[in-house]
Amino acid sequence: MLPQNNPTKDKHMAGYLIANYKITNEEGYQNYIATVGATIIAHGGEILVAGPGSEAVEGEPNAVTVVLKFSSKDTLRAWYDSPEYQEIIHHRTDNTEGTLVFADEFVMPG
Repeated sequence: MLPQNNPTKDKHMAGYLIANYKITNEEGYQNYIATVGATIIAHGGEILVAGPGSEAVEGEPNAVTVVLKFSSKDTLRAWYDSPEYQEIIHHRTDNTEGTLVFADEFVMPG
């Protein structure tokens, strides 16, 4: 079993946003797509995975998967809480249904 929390975790570990959702209003969602990339880049984020076409191997995930990488979870949270992102977030939340989580980079013990 993998550790749930590592109290000695390195503050320099990357932070990841992992989202999986379905689009409920394509037209409204396009406003998000047109603007979100610039906010991610401006905060030092990297888009690793974005878009439809996820292949379901287990369970019943939604069609869109997004994985973003930031230098730390603090940097990720700063982007998420930034005025630039908060100004546009409703274009995603109003037009999609799914999940979004923040995760720390995994570092193999030892």
